[in-house]
Amino acid sequence: MSRLLALNKPFQVLSQFSPSDDKSTLKDFIDIPRVVPAGRLDYDSEGLLLLTDHGPWQARISQPGPDKWAKVYWVQVEHEADTAALQSLQKGILLNDGWTLPANAEIMNEPVGLWPRFPPVRYRAHISTQWLRITLHEGRNRQVRRMTAAVGLPTLRLIRYAIGPFNLDGLAPGQWRDLQMPSAAWPEHPSSWQPPRIRDQRPPLSSRKGPRSSKNP
Repeated sequence: MSRLLALNKPFQVLSQFSPSDDKSTLKDFIDIPRVVPAGRLDYDSEGLLLLTDHGPWQARISQPGPDKWAKVYWVQVEHEADTAALQSLQKGILLNDGWTLPANAEIMNEPVGLWPRFPPVRYRAHISTQWLRITLHEGRNRQVRRMTAAVGLPTLRLIRYAIGPFNLDGLAPGQWRDLQMPSAAWPEHPSSWQPPRIRDQRPPLSSRKGPRSSKNP
């Protein structure tokens, strides 16, 4: 029987089972034969990572496409987002690999019951911080960090809360649980999401002067 697992990946853990120098890997938390990550989560990011031993599930979750499940992130940033920054994230950001799709971006309170991070996020008394909830329908390399940096809000802490119908609720860092697929038809029809039309409202590429890309914080 095929398995799908949800892991709350801790900070500074590689999304792989193979050893890499002295860095912690998924093998330190999961000892189940043949499961592999469906997608990835950066070493310095935390939160939900899906794993499976079923090839079609792994491919459908990790590969881009119009039916890609939405991913929800809790993002602690330096400074405070103004209306212009939020609107830029919502409409799309010009990065060095092209325009991002429109995203849902909103201010949120610090998540209730959030676990401490070790080492903790650096504290600067003279610089304010804020939490954002950002939902993406694509998965470029370090995309959230690059997007927030481009609007002047460097990411301090990044937690992936949800992928499609699955979330972190009830999982402490390093814990995992078995999941059941939401539909017997999956992966043929994983979602009903359609690309947002707001992207069509932007001017032609030749006339855009969007924000320049920035290096990762």
